[in-house]
Parts: sequence; structure tokens; C-alpha cells
Amino acid sequence: MTPTAYELLRTTTERLAPEADANPLVPLVADGTAHPRTLAVLALEQSHVIPADQRSFRHLAQRAAASGDAESTAFFDALADGESLAAERLAPLLDACAVSKAEAETYEPQAGCQAYPAYVAWLALNGEPADVALALTANFASWGGYCATIARALREHRGFSDEACGFFDLFAEPAPDLDRHALAAVQAGLDRGRISAVHLRYGRLVQRYEAMFWQTLADGDAVARGR
Repeated sequence: MTPTAYELLRTTTERLAPEADANPLVPLVADGTAHPRTLAVLALEQSHVIPADQRSFRHLAQRAAASGDAESTAFFDALADGESLAAERLAPLLDACAVSKAEAETYEPQAGCQAYPAYVAWLALNGEPADVALALTANFASWGGYCATIARALREHRGFSDEACGFFDLFAEPAPDLDRHALAAVQAGLDRGRISAVHLRYGRLVQRYEAMFWQTLADGDAVARGR
């Protein structure tokens, strides 16, 4: 029996969920022991991830529109619009982390952190938009949980303002409109036979590349703390 979009999103998210101890950095941020420089590097890396992902989402929206997939078009347009808001909210975080404009302009991003947006760009060129929508939505659950933990920790241990935490709050907050677009995109994909088992491969790789992001930051944190 063909699952509904809701059932497929739920089961895919469950199958792709990382282990509780999979993220080596977030626990350090949560207990206040992460080096302050690590938070700055996280923000600097995001300043490169955001525009890359936004271009990928725009391209996916264009491909979906060209194939008559209005539901996936709406989903990826919503994601791209969200990246604009993320960029706006990143600026106060960079300020709170004492990152100057000059440093932000000259910072050299790390391969381990940029593997995620590089793969999203690959998906934008090669993936069926409905499959990509399913894989990315499954990933957003863990990313949102990490952001919620970081936002709480920055307020508790660093005294960051709501404005400085706004980037993480954005992804930690419920997004009912985006969820609605995701459900519609996946259901339309099912109805048109555009969802295949490859979405699990996409989802596994997305999760692994995100794990590389956090591991790279954790490795840098260990160096900064002299460990």
C-alpha cells in the first residue's frame, strides 16, 4: 500500500535520524565549554553556506517549475526565501562573536564545513526535486534540534541577546508553512510517481555531510582549547 506523504516524511525522518551522541560539538556549546572562537567560526561558515544553499534552492525551484511540479516549486521557493531571513539574522550573531567586517570578508571556509552545501548543489543539478524535498525535510528535524539547544546555551552561558540568537531561533521555531509545502511536494511526487527509493540515499548523504560540518568545528574547538 502506498504511504501518504505524512507517513513517508515521518518514517524517512525516523530512519535518517542521527544517534543521540552523533554531534560532537553541540554538547560542548550546551554546557558552556566550547571555545568562544568556535562560535565565531560556526557563524563564519554559515555566511558561506547560506548563499550557496539559496542558489541551490532557487535552481531546484526552477527545475521543478519547468517540469510542471508546482508543489516542489513552492517548497524550494520558500526555502530560498528563508535563507534571506537567515542571512539577515546572521549579522547580529557575527557581531556578538566579535567578528569584524574585514574578517568576514577574508575568512577562508573549511572543506569539512562546506561539503554540505556542495552536496546540496549536486542535488540541485541531479536530483528529482520531490526526492530532494523529502531528503532535506528529514534532515531539518535534527538541524532544528541542534539550533534550539545552541540558542538556549548562548543565552544561558554567554549572555547573548535575543537578536544575537535570532539565527538559531529561526531554525528552532516551528515552520508550519514550510511543513505544509513539504507535505504538498511529497504528496504530489507520490501521485506522479516521482518519489523513488533514492531519496534515502540522498538523505543519508545529507546527514553525513552535516555530520562533517559539526565534526570539523569540533576538531577546531579541540585545537582552540589546547586538547
